[in-house]
Amino acid sequence: MFKKSLLVLFVAIFCLGNVNAQKKSKVKKLSDDERMEWWRDSKFGMFIHWGAYSIIGGERGTKIAGGGAEWAMDKLDYTIDDYEKFPEMFNPTLFDADAWVTMAKDAGMKYIVLTSKHHEGFGLWDSKVSDYDVMDTSPFKRDIVKELSEACKKQGIVFCFYYSIVDWHHPQAQGNLYPNYNISQHDDPSVVNPEFPEYYEKYMKPQVGELLKNYGDIGVVWFDGDWISDYTTEMGKDLYKYIREIQPNTIVNNRVDKGRTGMDGMNNHPGEFAGDFGTPEQEIPDTGIDTDWEACMTMNGTWGYKPSDNKWKSSEDLIEKLVDIVSKGGNFLLNIGPDGFGRFPAESIRRLKAMGEWTKKNGEAIYGAKASPYEKPKWGRYTIKDNILYAHVFDWPKDGLLKLNKEIKVKKATVLTDAKTKLSSIATSREVLVDVPMLAPDATVTVIKIELK
Repeated sequence: MFKKSLLVLFVAIFCLGNVNAQKKSKVKKLSDDERMEWWRDSKFGMFIHWGAYSIIGGERGTKIAGGGAEWAMDKLDYTIDDYEKFPEMFNPTLFDADAWVTMAKDAGMKYIVLTSKHHEGFGLWDSKVSDYDVMDTSPFKRDIVKELSEACKKQGIVFCFYYSIVDWHHPQAQGNLYPNYNISQHDDPSVVNPEFPEYYEKYMKPQVGELLKNYGDIGVVWFDGDWISDYTTEMGKDLYKYIREIQPNTIVNNRVDKGRTGMDGMNNHPGEFAGDFGTPEQEIPDTGIDTDWEACMTMNGTWGYKPSDNKWKSSEDLIEKLVDIVSKGGNFLLNIGPDGFGRFPAESIRRLKAMGEWTKKNGEAIYGAKASPYEKPKWGRYTIKDNILYAHVFDWPKDGLLKLNKEIKVKKATVLTDAKTKLSSIATSREVLVDVPMLAPDATVTVIKIELK
């Protein structure tokens, strides 16, 4: 009887393995260009920095954390024991995944990147590797990654996740085994934790595996914290390979490896490094970049929720930044820092609404558009699709004449939002002049659609 039971168990395991193998075999492995196509066409995504730090808001007594509030554990000198009370308080009962995704979609965003675990080490999913997560430590008892990934799938938004290589809560990943060791030393190449490889193999890598195996198709895996000396390029290449073995068609940012100098966005070390796109942070390169890249940026000056930071970029500025980035061949990952209740700040909601109103009318000139082949004009930017050029006008000409680069050959020109009205043009030896209305049709950025000869 015992042998028979063993045989039945073996057959069951074998059959299950066969089913899993068949499932894996059904995933068509795309070429790199095919794999990157949806991302290159999307242009606009939402970054969400959320964790226990959203309760703190970057403040401790009279102290306010400099820079991003998501660094509160470090900047405000919390010990691990002191900080653990915040995940134990994390109970964002107003969190509504469907509402979040709707706001992203209405803003014209095509994908969402959620911080599944930031440097604080607290996970927003039901991890079996650790109990320092939203299901085991917090009173919330809801898998945030699951709810948001499902809401994305319902609304046709691509779900992606961020994962921090740094972990200030884990003793093998943030250096507290050393006397007088502090977190800020962790970018010092002379200070290395010999136990970090064990953290990588037994904690970090399995957690990334959970996120890839349990939440459906993942568009992008977005890493951060590659700057610590404990993390090596060998680990980065191994992790990239591991990710692609589980989900062959996912995209991984360049911070999975060690190709950057300091906090530079693009790889600039000699050699070959893993990763599919560069990550300029809080900046837009002056010119285009030959490889894939994505500028990530905050709406104010912080990634995590920080009520004291009222230096908000205007909606007009954010729309112009989107256009500028697309004109140079990049994507724009714009950040939201929800509060401890699970609400987007009102200032963020207003800006998302304004961006959505603009992208709804002018999305043709953004989604799927390529970098401009022309020198950028003083009045705005160009984007292009095949033989259609889009002139995004930031500063409307007071004389009613839009001056295009002289090499542009205009066959037909219209205002993008008013296709019936044709605009006349004339070429001179110095420039091409397009006769436009005296008043800008759009108070923010007006797009002139130009069919090229």
